[in-house]
This record gives sequence, structure tokens and C-alpha cells, in this order.
Amino acid sequence: MDAAGSTPDQRPLPLAGIRVLDVTQVMAGPFACMLLADLGADVIKIEPPGSGDQTRGSMGFKMKGPDSLGFINMNRNKRSLALNLKTEAGRELFKRLVADADVLLENYRPGAMRRLGLGYDELARINPRLVYTSISGFGQNGPWADRPGFDLMAQAMSGVMSVTGYPGSPPVKAGVPVADIGCALFAVYATLAAVIGARSTGQGQYIDAALFDAAMAFSVWDVCDYWGTGKPPEPLGTSNKMAAPYQAMACSDGWFVMGANNQKLWLKLCEVLGRPELAADPRFATNADRLAHRAELAEALEQSFRQNTKDHWVDKLLAAGLPAGPILGYPEAFESEHGKARQMRMEIDHPIDGKVPSIGFPVKLMGTPQRVRRHPPLLGEHTAELLAELGIDDGARAALAAQGAFSP
Repeated sequence: MDAAGSTPDQRPLPLAGIRVLDVTQVMAGPFACMLLADLGADVIKIEPPGSGDQTRGSMGFKMKGPDSLGFINMNRNKRSLALNLKTEAGRELFKRLVADADVLLENYRPGAMRRLGLGYDELARINPRLVYTSISGFGQNGPWADRPGFDLMAQAMSGVMSVTGYPGSPPVKAGVPVADIGCALFAVYATLAAVIGARSTGQGQYIDAALFDAAMAFSVWDVCDYWGTGKPPEPLGTSNKMAAPYQAMACSDGWFVMGANNQKLWLKLCEVLGRPELAADPRFATNADRLAHRAELAEALEQSFRQNTKDHWVDKLLAAGLPAGPILGYPEAFESEHGKARQMRMEIDHPIDGKVPSIGFPVKLMGTPQRVRRHPPLLGEHTAELLAELGIDDGARAALAAQGAFSP
């Protein structure tokens, strides 16, 4: 397989021929660039010589080599160039890459790239069709723009943490980094839209993506509730503010989740449980009534659910057409028949660590399936290769190395 993502017996991947400069570290930026790489883009990861992306030495269990599993799971299908952007020679090499790039994606503090002389205005003069995407915690403007941007702060300051957890509990963040990953997804869709636009107009553009904005966009149900009622929403645990019952329920051997989130399903649930008195109870007559008496409703239902196991209830509710499911940990989710069928765990061949586990592709393209074309790169692994593509011979390479432009 070649770097463009094509094989003799298969169509090229959709982004084959698109070149992306990945000037990012940690999570949101690397994840966004990996999604582009999975779709066939030639992603060149620009890393500081010596240390590289911070997550090489952090974020998860380390294997035989220097890179963490966190790094490995966010950087497949990329090439690595160890380039020192703090040197004039390094910046000039970077600009040569920009001249032929379609996308630049960076996630340094707002203004950092501009102070290096590598802001959008400077680089657009070199390549007018460049799509330049900046990811930050709070965006490029506003009074919080200069604050360090991490998922926890974005969740806290966007309102997300105010509705996470149980009533009266201490503050709780979402268990997964919704602001980081959400921002990555929004950045990818905006970047691809801008690339399509640049192909027809010849003009790229600047894209400002923020973890704060992404977290707020994820809050659509809660925000609509607030705007509609004037009352700030509060945490509800596993419950849902729009329908009841729709939550985790206690049973004889633990918990499971279920939903009867419309009138037809509610009446079916009462039938399955053999509890006609619940259907006739005025406290539970309509969805609005059930929401107003959510605690009493859960208590009444758990009187039945506690009489049998979670497997029993999940099977019985599903057989009746009611949504239900077990609460699985990651080991059970990956080892489940469905997790295996969806290929949500795969193994990547790594030059140091051998077979390395990696999360499977989160969306499947059926006509041009994604695949691992490149292992997550070692720091600077492709420096010589990329310099050769720029036409830099051995003598010039040695001179640039002496100027500190890149790691040999």
C-alpha cells in the first residue's frame, strides 16, 4: 500500500492526494489529524526535536519503546518530521512544506504560531488555498482566549459539568473527554468543508475551533430546556430530562439501563411487568406526569426489577420491543460479540513494540474501507524522507542540521 492510500485492487481513499501539516500535540489536534489520515490524507506530523509530541511520554501505559499507548492510538497513518520551528532554518523548511499543503492544523496557545511568523496571514501569502485550522481551549478571541485549554476546564466552564452526576453530588465531569473529542470532530468537518470550497474558489480560509464551543454545542437539550423554562438544568444521574422512564434501574444482581420514552412503550412496559396499576396511576399517566414524579416512578419499577437479574430483564424487554442493555466496562465492551463484530479493537504492527492494540475505526466507509497504512511514527522517523521530497540533498541537509533546523 502506498502513502496515498491506494492499492492495485481498490479505489483510493477519499482524501488521497490531500496533504495535511499536523502541528498539534496531546489529544484534540492529533485525533482530528488521525481521522484525516485514516481517510487517506498524507498527514505530516511536525514535532519538536528531542521531545516530540508530549503524549509520547505520557497519557497511558508505555510499552517497550518510548511512546505511550495514548500516542499510538492517536497517531496512526502519519509521517513524523522532527522540525525545530524556533529556528529560522526550521521555519523556512516549514514554509516550503506549506507551499504544497492543503491543510495546516495547529493547537498551540492562541498567537503562538503568529509570533513565530507562521500565522494564517503570513502562510496564506505563500499558499492562498491553504486551509488553516486552529484548535484551542477557548478560541482565538474573547477574555478567556489566553487561558490554558484542557478538557476539564472546557467541561466546567461550558456548563457541561453542571448537569453531570447526581442531584446534590460533588462536581463530576463526563467520564470521557467530550470537549476534546467533540472539538476534534467539529474541526474535521469544518476543515473538509473548507477544502471543498478551496477547490472551487482557489481560496482557503482560517478556522477557529474551541473545546469550549464544542462542549456548549453538545449541550443542546439542556440549553433548550433552560431557554424554554428559564430554569437552569440540574444533574439527573442516568435519567433523561425529556422522557421517563429512561435511566439505569436496580435489579437483583446490579444495574441495567432501559427506556420507555413514549406512551406506547410505557404501556408496553406496564404490560411486560404485569403492573396494570402503574398504567392507571395518575402520577404516571403522561410523559409530563412521569417526569414530575421521576423518583416515585423509578421506585415503583424497581419493585419489579429487583425480583430478577439484569440479563433476565434485558432479554425480556428487548423481546417486547423495549430498549434495554447491560452496563458494561471496557473489557466487556471490547470482548462482546458486538464489539468484535464492529472491529472496535485492532492491532497495529509497530517497529519496536510489535503488535500494539488500537481502537478500531469509529466510522466505516464501505466503498473505500479505512486501513492502517502506516504505524504510529517514531519521532522524526520520516525526516530524511520528507527532506528528500523537498529536493534537499545530503550536503544541504547537513548544513540545515548544523543550523538546528531538525533532528538528524
